[in-house]
Amino acid sequence: MSIVKLNSDLEFITYLSILHVSFHKSKVKSLTIEKIKLESHKELEEMLTTEITQIDKDLSVICNNVPVMDKATMDILCHDSNGQLVILQLSTSEDDTMFLHGIQSLDYADKFKSFLKATYNKQKIDDKQKPRLILIAPSFSDAVRNAVEGMKGLRIDLYEWEYLKLGDQKGLRLQPIFSTGPPAKPKEEKAAKKEPEQKPVKKKESEPEQMEEKEVPQQIQQSPQPEPQREFKPEQEDEQHKRKLKLF
Repeated sequence: MSIVKLNSDLEFITYLSILHVSFHKSKVKSLTIEKIKLESHKELEEMLTTEITQIDKDLSVICNNVPVMDKATMDILCHDSNGQLVILQLSTSEDDTMFLHGIQSLDYADKFKSFLKATYNKQKIDDKQKPRLILIAPSFSDAVRNAVEGMKGLRIDLYEWEYLKLGDQKGLRLQPIFSTGPPAKPKEEKAAKKEPEQKPVKKKESEPEQMEEKEVPQQIQQSPQPEPQREFKPEQEDEQHKRKLKLF
């Protein structure tokens, strides 16, 4: 058995063409694709646990079947390369209650993440980050999709699966259909708010400097006045003439 994560039908066709070549070389006549019913929750959990990296390359399994409430169980608990806790909630059919159980598991992991870090101290767990949730089912109702889209501050991913048979091989096909994505845009908004505050300050400082530069040359031009010196020259000449007359 194998798990194949495909993001589009084109990737699935490419995957089948590769299998077609391998079957052709092995002289297998039957290449029909059959959908197989998978009713065992444990079998689905085992397949995903053994090949968890097919969902996300950075995932590492911590534990599974963690009781959260009387009727709710956390199917698979993982963490990624950044230490963020990741919860996988599984279902073998379209079931709206799995969304409720997933939210309960998410709340449980968020409350006891410091306890989980101490219990599984060999695992890389960052108890400062909020956990994220992955729901895996054959299909999802519109009610679940709308509820996931309305969730704010949480990351919830939806995966649909198909259990297929091609010749003698069986495999689980996973396809991501929705992701809320990590909420990360507060830093850009703060940087945009700071820029307009600095611009008017520079303009106000430049204006008085220009005014002072204009006033200085006016004072320099008005200060020199050589005219009053010329008025005293004739008086000095008269005094010199009078002194000469007295000597004679």
